[in-house]
Amino acid sequence: MNHENKKQIPPIDEDLMMSIMANGVKKEGLKIPPETNVQVDKKEISKQMNQDRKVVKDKVQKNRNVEVNYESIFLIKSDTNARDGKTVYIRPAFHEKLTRIIQVIGEDKISIYAYLDNLLAHHFDEFGEEITKSYNDKYKPI
Repeated sequence: MNHENKKQIPPIDEDLMMSIMANGVKKEGLKIPPETNVQVDKKEISKQMNQDRKVVKDKVQKNRNVEVNYESIFLIKSDTNARDGKTVYIRPAFHEKLTRIIQVIGEDKISIYAYLDNLLAHHFDEFGEEITKSYNDKYKPI
């Protein structure tokens, strides 16, 4: 086999490839920038890669914390019973989702009533001030 017959593969412009991946190809088509001699600082690239890894690691850790927090907030037994409350009707699709959440994540350890009670308690804790403000804005005393 003759080595001279092999096609010469041009060097890959990594910046161009990254730009295409990030921004896509414009309607006008692909415009190849003129070649420039760019000095690549390997230390700077390594530093950037380490920062990117740290960001990904932080996101993964945050997601794990969210999962733990979700269970500790919403999937705990309630102090009251369903018979102490009022009857509320919910959509069948929501009932199905609630049941699956309780069965899978909650491992069937709490009732739908307890889960909904926790959801509402958290909602009112989280948005209580906004609810009060909206109410006061709409029903100002005369």
